[in-house]
Amino acid sequence: MRYLMTTKASSSVPDEKLFQEMAAFVEELTASGALLATGGLAPEGIRLVSSGDEITVTDGPFTEAKEAVAGFALVEVRTKEEAVELGRRFRRIVGDGESVIQQVFGQ
Repeated sequence: MRYLMTTKASSSVPDEKLFQEMAAFVEELTASGALLATGGLAPEGIRLVSSGDEITVTDGPFTEAKEAVAGFALVEVRTKEEAVELGRRFRRIVGDGESVIQQVFGQ
């Protein structure tokens, strides 16, 4: 089962300890084969809205910084509970904030 884990931007400034803990976490997940992709996201984006035959294209950013998704990880695990546990471990490393875990359907 694949899950997309996203995290919203935070006002906290990362320190060396956070970088070390996150590097170890990413290394562990990569070695186990659970981590398929990870990355940060720019606050800008392009919104496409369709209505009938018309498609409107608008440049972003679109939300307040605190609402924007700042990063993601795509993981492959056996159960939803495993995905939640990885999310818990991530939140313990990065501290206060918000993440969302969604199952990815298809290949």
